[in-house]
Amino acid sequence: MTTQQDPQLATPSVSFPQGFLWGAATASYQIEGGASEDGRTPSIWDTFSRTPGKVLNADSGDVACDHYHRRADDVALMAELGLQSYRFSVAWPRVQPGGRGPANSKGLDFYRGLVDDLLSKGIEPWLTLYHWDLPQELEDAGGWPERDTAYRFAEYAGLVHDALGDRVKFWTTHNEPWCSAFLGYGSGVHAPGVTDGAKALAAAHHLNLGHGLAVQAIRAAVPDRQMGITLNLHSLQAATDSAEDRDAVRRIDGVGNRIFLDPVFRGEYPADLLADTAELTDWSFVQPGDLEIINQPLDMLGVNYYTRQVVAGPSDDGAPRSHWRAPSAWPGSGQVRFLTRELPVTEMGWEVDPDGLVDLLKSTHENYGPIPMYITENGAAYDDQVAPDGSVPDPDRVAYLDAHLKACHEAMADGVPLRGYFAWSLLDNFEWAWGYSRRFGIVHVDYDTQVRTPKTSAHWYADVIRRGGLAA
Repeated sequence: MTTQQDPQLATPSVSFPQGFLWGAATASYQIEGGASEDGRTPSIWDTFSRTPGKVLNADSGDVACDHYHRRADDVALMAELGLQSYRFSVAWPRVQPGGRGPANSKGLDFYRGLVDDLLSKGIEPWLTLYHWDLPQELEDAGGWPERDTAYRFAEYAGLVHDALGDRVKFWTTHNEPWCSAFLGYGSGVHAPGVTDGAKALAAAHHLNLGHGLAVQAIRAAVPDRQMGITLNLHSLQAATDSAEDRDAVRRIDGVGNRIFLDPVFRGEYPADLLADTAELTDWSFVQPGDLEIINQPLDMLGVNYYTRQVVAGPSDDGAPRSHWRAPSAWPGSGQVRFLTRELPVTEMGWEVDPDGLVDLLKSTHENYGPIPMYITENGAAYDDQVAPDGSVPDPDRVAYLDAHLKACHEAMADGVPLRGYFAWSLLDNFEWAWGYSRRFGIVHVDYDTQVRTPKTSAHWYADVIRRGGLAA
């Protein structure tokens, strides 16, 4: 493959510093396939996707992008694009079937091979331990609302580190625990499909606890191991300056952001969050010593960003009118409304708002820094079509990525210690409850033939990486 070069980037006018890490990201269930091979057992997403009505078109990750068998070719493609780092997740039921007991050597062999392939191409592996594929047996025992799952997660983290810790420098515990807790156990639109606000809050705490226990387990082996967590922090804006709308921001910030940021970085849960959710739970699942375990020193914070939400208090008739998330994904939020604006939207219906990323990075740094930050996911779904000449033009995605990289640069100029950027996603893939109907990749995947075709955005991103910057 020969990448296409943009002459405007010969001398970038928006330059990123030497050492800024350029990468792309994926997740195990979304790309691997091989769902029942080499000892892998079902995850909650295997079960959920096979439940009628849960995933669009009854799609599943059984085959996905067949990355399990096409790993070497995919890594070669990453190298051709010039990626400096690849963020991937490990499938828990592939390396520890059932979520208990010894490691499955054949499952670990896949990740050993992946890491070796990456290193042979000069690509830094960035490992995420949990991107939502909880072993179904652990869900049958209660899942994340049960305290034991946090301890099982730490055990699993130790097994993965024993196998890969000599070659992987960057370790992330969870990806987007908000989704795991509140879409999985609150609104039920993600696996395992539970709709119970109290269980969602318990799940959030046990995800936090699992994070802390995993950091402890890994650092017991390598004290200076680079550890972090990735959060899909919500960039929020009040619809007006009214007290009701400002309180709506406070509530959503509590259950969307501070429920993870405060225990991880401050060793406490926000008092207003506890009050907001008092009718659902007394938080007795938080045991003595838990917050000290969660509050481990970290080396980096991953931030996933796609859009900003504008929120408002109750409408005049008191009825909630959410235009983005089911209200049950936000326990304790009362009658908060999510409003839309007259902005361009992606195929997901998400508004394109790069200024929201600037505001989010700056506020997070001001309130929880100093800590190095990485954009661990940023991208957009569009209705990409293969042109008659075989190319896949995606100018809207190029514009999206360009605007958000400029937002990153602006935040860095304002003092945010942003150290790298991972485009979401390397490949078109299984987009959770949307199945294969939404394409986020910079590389097009023909799901019938598994042919990979770099889109215009992939060639553009390769140029950005090569030049270390953007045209103005």
